[in-house]
Amino acid sequence: MSTLTVPPIALSPRDDALQLHKAFKGFGCDTAAVINILAHRDATQRGVVQQEFKALYHEDMLKRLSKELSGKLEDAVLLWMQDPASRDAVVVRQALSENNLDLRAVTEVICSRTPSQIQTFKLIYLQRFGSYLEHDLERHASGDHKKLLLAYASIQRYEGFEVDPMIVQNDAKELYKAGEKRLGTDENTFIRIFSERSRAHLAAVDSAYKSMYGNSLEKVIKKETSGFFMYGLLTIVRCAESPAKYFAKVLRKSMKGLGTDDTTLIRVIVTRTEIDMQYIKAEYEKKYKKPLVDAVHSETSGNYRKFLLALLGSQH
Repeated sequence: MSTLTVPPIALSPRDDALQLHKAFKGFGCDTAAVINILAHRDATQRGVVQQEFKALYHEDMLKRLSKELSGKLEDAVLLWMQDPASRDAVVVRQALSENNLDLRAVTEVICSRTPSQIQTFKLIYLQRFGSYLEHDLERHASGDHKKLLLAYASIQRYEGFEVDPMIVQNDAKELYKAGEKRLGTDENTFIRIFSERSRAHLAAVDSAYKSMYGNSLEKVIKKETSGFFMYGLLTIVRCAESPAKYFAKVLRKSMKGLGTDDTTLIRVIVTRTEIDMQYIKAEYEKKYKKPLVDAVHSETSGNYRKFLLALLGSQH
């Protein structure tokens, strides 16, 4: 469920383009006007506004926004203006760049998306950057983490809700044999089961494992694996249970302690606003006893804060 608030009356994309051009004109940018328009338009509307702007002024609106805005607000707005699949492609490409390698972000995006979302953003990745996602993963990831990402990004998993109880039991047994039962870990079994099974199936395996062996898969993963490989497996199993809980946790971590991880904060808020942000907000408040909007308000400032709060549907 989206937190985006769009005006109830039908809007004219041409009027939006005119208003934005007006906000860009003269000395300095009327940032409040830019936020007021762009933070209240859905993906389709944003796309049409960009087309109108190009038709009227023969200029790429994203390039103009990049000139007019700066810092964290610029990062957030430019990411927001992309469609969801392009956004994922851009985030992963940036996180795989030599001087800015962020394997945690790469793992989060790949391991939290559905197979159809992955296939779409892989195509855009190739079109925009002239490189196969798998090739870039080969270059930058390593070991079992690399194997997991490559398998998860290429296997077409079932996306429905039906599960086969026999295969569920069997997978739980296999994971027990590959982990807790033996000395050392058979990582390949974990990679195979986690990359081939649907979310509904993995959630059922987790439940079966608990009743058969007394532990959750999350506990087993933490005990048996480490590093980015562990993070990938945890992302997959947590999203199988509840993507909203998973992203509430990621947001909490980005704002905890000294300083804020703005890259993560922007990535999660922007990419989840139109998908499940209402659920993430509910999970955040339930777990951390504080509304998400209050947490974001206290960790950010200025127009950057205004923009994020507008996406979260806050009247702060």
